[in-house]
Amino acid sequence: MTPRLLLAILCLIGFALPAYADGEVQKLITAADKARLDKYGETRKVALEEAKAGDPAEVKQLDALLARPLIAFSDKDLTGNWKCRTIKAGGLSPLVIYGWFKCKVTDDGSGWRLQKTSGSQRTMGRFFDDGEKRAIYLGSFSVNDDKAKPYGSGPESDQVGYAFRNSATEWRIEFPAPYYESKLDIMEFKR
Repeated sequence: MTPRLLLAILCLIGFALPAYADGEVQKLITAADKARLDKYGETRKVALEEAKAGDPAEVKQLDALLARPLIAFSDKDLTGNWKCRTIKAGGLSPLVIYGWFKCKVTDDGSGWRLQKTSGSQRTMGRFFDDGEKRAIYLGSFSVNDDKAKPYGSGPESDQVGYAFRNSATEWRIEFPAPYYESKLDIMEFKR
């Protein structure tokens, strides 16, 4: 191995989002969740169109969130405690923005893990690198203090989404076609 190639590999490793080795997400993702990600753009567009019929103050909050520029994950460690809230766009109601709850991101050595620790609707899962400005989240939905099922247990609990970072203190996950209630869930995180 040449010194130049070794240096390039070390740089890539040093700047990579903590996650499983390349391709691991493709081994774990269910066919249903792969299909949801494949239709992400179309699903998102329809959900956001429906959301425009929601409360004007909430529409303004959603528009402000989505207008923030995306930045790379590579220079930030997401571990620690976060405020988090869910925004439901399209579906049963045009737009619903919930209050803030508690979430925590940890790193077990193989990547970042998310756990929503308060509120009635919970999630627990893991992130996978999907380019410089996007990650894939595979998680499991649960209610209250019910134990989360392992990812891959079925459509009622499996969650998939794309994570995007907006600043050192703000990021989000967009869940296309969640099983319950909406066409797009957005989980927003702030410190």
